[in-house]
Amino acid sequence: MNHNELTSIPSIGDVSSNVTSLSLIHNRIWELPLHQLQPYTSLESLDLASNSISVLKAFPSMPLKYLNLSNNKVSTLEPGCFDNISSTLLVLKLNRNRLALLPSKVFKLPMLNFLEIKRNKIKVVDSLTFKGMEALRSLKMQRNGITKLMDGAFFGLNNMEELELEHNNLTEVSKGWLYGLRMLRVLQLSQNTIGIIRADAWEFLQKLEQLDLSFNHLTRLEDTAFVGLGLLENLNLGENTISHLGEGVFGGLASLRSLDIRNNEISWAIEDSISFNIPLLSSSALSMLNTTSLLCDCQLQWLGQWLIDSHFHQSVSAVCAHPASLVGRDILSVTAEEFVCDDFPKPRISAHPETATALRGTNVTLSCVASSSSDSPMATAWRKDGEVLYDGQVENYARYQQGELSYTTVLHLLSVNFTDEGLYQCVVTNHFGSNYSHRARLTVNELPSFLKTPMDLTIRTGTMARLECAADGHPSPQIAWQKDGGTDFPAARERRMHVMPDDDIFFIANVKTEDMGVYSCTAQNAAGSLSANATLTVLETPSFMRPLEDRTVARGETAVLQCIAGGSPAPRLNWTKDDGPLVLTERHFFAAANQLLIIVDAGPADAGKYTCVMSNTLGTERGHIYLGVSPSANCDTGTSYDPDHWATVGIVVIVVVCCVVGTSLVWVIVIYHMRRKSEDYSITNTGRWQGQEGDGCGFISCVISSLIQS
Repeated sequence: MNHNELTSIPSIGDVSSNVTSLSLIHNRIWELPLHQLQPYTSLESLDLASNSISVLKAFPSMPLKYLNLSNNKVSTLEPGCFDNISSTLLVLKLNRNRLALLPSKVFKLPMLNFLEIKRNKIKVVDSLTFKGMEALRSLKMQRNGITKLMDGAFFGLNNMEELELEHNNLTEVSKGWLYGLRMLRVLQLSQNTIGIIRADAWEFLQKLEQLDLSFNHLTRLEDTAFVGLGLLENLNLGENTISHLGEGVFGGLASLRSLDIRNNEISWAIEDSISFNIPLLSSSALSMLNTTSLLCDCQLQWLGQWLIDSHFHQSVSAVCAHPASLVGRDILSVTAEEFVCDDFPKPRISAHPETATALRGTNVTLSCVASSSSDSPMATAWRKDGEVLYDGQVENYARYQQGELSYTTVLHLLSVNFTDEGLYQCVVTNHFGSNYSHRARLTVNELPSFLKTPMDLTIRTGTMARLECAADGHPSPQIAWQKDGGTDFPAARERRMHVMPDDDIFFIANVKTEDMGVYSCTAQNAAGSLSANATLTVLETPSFMRPLEDRTVARGETAVLQCIAGGSPAPRLNWTKDDGPLVLTERHFFAAANQLLIIVDAGPADAGKYTCVMSNTLGTERGHIYLGVSPSANCDTGTSYDPDHWATVGIVVIVVVCCVVGTSLVWVIVIYHMRRKSEDYSITNTGRWQGQEGDGCGFISCVISSLIQS
């Protein structure tokens, strides 16, 4: 029922349920009410192209496989509009409509194979727009004016083989919006404004066979432009303004069969074999080969026979211009023996510029030496990254050496900056042709400088420590951390330390006292390194490292009371007795920063409650120790007091003391009489005992003093 004036889906009675294909092209249908489609319970193909439908609402349940809504006025896709036909629909066409936005989750069509949304008004494709279309094989979105494809825009299209995006406004190719297209074989991107191909753009397109980038704004192809496209067979780069080819840019295209680079600006790349390292000769190119300026030296011996074997000899004209013996001869008539191999009029590079590394702000010199057997004047041009340096400071020298013309060119780069980094090459030219030096890479480095340095930090235990360190330099410096000059981090062993490679912050969670120390941040690159230190101080409330234990000693023994303190900073310790000041005597000693209280010759007065008071800036902690002193080493502290018993002990002690004193006095008298008798026989001149004056005490008093001390 095409080309009529229908304004709605026609009703054809009971036979509607038998209809499998319905075509209503070029009518005036403006909506699709549910009740009008419900009778068509067997419908598999519905073509509503060229009508006036503006809103797509829910379809009824039917086994629909083909749906064409092209050339309508569709601007709105209501949520769930395709849900009832999602299990059968294979082809959906929405070309030439007014869609400006593709709602998320509207395309839940797990069986769909082909989707066309050409010539709409879509500017941005959001992430996950097409998730839920696992079976989709072809997506066509030409002529929409798309300017941005968000990362993951085509995520979920795991089986898609063809993606057509011609005639849009895309500016770059990146792996973000190509994420997930692992089965893609054909990618059409011609007629966009693409000027950048990211280095890792093709990471997910390992099976790509055909790539069209013609009619874009490409000016440079870096050496990483096509990395990963090992299965690519056809590459179209025509109609761009490419003037630079990175070294080996096509080197990884092992399966390439067709390369179109027409209408670019890379004529020099054919001569420079370093840049252009794949064969490009074809019959169409050789049909235009018409030259009378060939240099017929030994390096061109292969050409004549190759032209014959490839059946190009009738379509080309190639005439020798050197040496003199071959001038005017067609290369096809020159035998292998006639090619000159000892005369090189074309410049030969004998000394190539050397790769160099320099610090930013220093001067760099690159030199190149060429020679020629001809007197033809030579000229030099320097190129950076394939582009001619017009403002370089160049010095040229020419001299004759061993019958040849030697030509030296020197490029001076003053106060180099990062923009001077790149590949430098000299091109030496004379009447017979040009020769290209090796490419010398200049790397400009800059010593690291800190943007953020770690600061001394004092925090409590259990909190999070945060140290910042960031540095600038060229190349970007790597940040490394040390603790106390080593790499042993207690927090790392306990999985409490977090260092992100690309972050400026060093975290230690649930800080402990063993994390204290000096943390060093080192920034290092190829130019050098520098370090900055920060001290982490951890504060901890005072605490007892060991439980306090009550003590009981016998009278006269030594009592040792322990109060082992922990905390940061180290707490100060004070002792009290019976909740009052501790009266110190010559029998009281402190050790280990007051953590040990030693009482020598303990007596009953030393018994009582001892309190250990520890304090630092975070607080104070107290603990009690009860010291008991028993009467003797053999006494049980639990024995009750007996007055008669202690009276007996006292009498015994007095008797023993008296016996000792009495015995001592007897010995004093005996010694005294022996001394007097000795003086009677003294032969000294003074008549006095020599010990009386030098000893500082009399005989009797010295003996008594000795006894008391013993």
